[in-house]
Amino acid sequence: MATPPRPRAPARRPGRPSGDGDRRAAALDAALACYVRRGIAASSLREIAREAGVTPALLHYYFHDTAGLRDAVIAERLMPVFAEVRDTLLGMPDAPLRTVLTAFVDAICGLIARHAWLPPLWIREVVSEGGSLRGLLVTRLAPEISAVMAARIAAEQAAGRLNPGLDPRLLMVSLVGLTLFPAAGMPVWRQLFDSDALGIDDIRSHALALIERGLELPQ
Repeated sequence: MATPPRPRAPARRPGRPSGDGDRRAAALDAALACYVRRGIAASSLREIAREAGVTPALLHYYFHDTAGLRDAVIAERLMPVFAEVRDTLLGMPDAPLRTVLTAFVDAICGLIARHAWLPPLWIREVVSEGGSLRGLLVTRLAPEISAVMAARIAAEQAAGRLNPGLDPRLLMVSLVGLTLFPAAGMPVWRQLFDSDALGIDDIRSHALALIERGLELPQ
């Protein structure tokens, strides 16, 4: 009696393998982790692949090279973060300055709470000399946000509702200094003040207290 033929395995459908989107997203997250730890310029595809638990060949498949991976991180991780802040500010053109500044602090603190990589990456790649994202910040990430905030502050000064001695440009810098900078140094502050509970909620409350009472803005 003849042995019946073994059933043929179903042909694999063309296209990317199952779970491809998850592995690609994990690769972007691994790249961010490496960028924070070692810097963008010093992070190789091999190291990022090790961080992501995939092969370098798979990263080549997704991104072609280190530049392609960096561009994907910028487009899919960094740009949405800054777009969220921009859209928040542009969505309140007639709101009082107090409301705008509060919304800015809330937006930045909310982003920091969701994206722990943001403050250290800011320090390493934007603030530090030679950072790989400094040019990007100036040309693509922050110009619109800075222009909107500076214009609103200058308008309040012109109307006599804000201290004329404040520099609209540097007040924007002060807002960043009240949020991103203390968040980036949080491990230091926790050790210095022996307070493991110190966190982003404390940064937000402190920044809002300074805005509301330190600037003496009208209600």
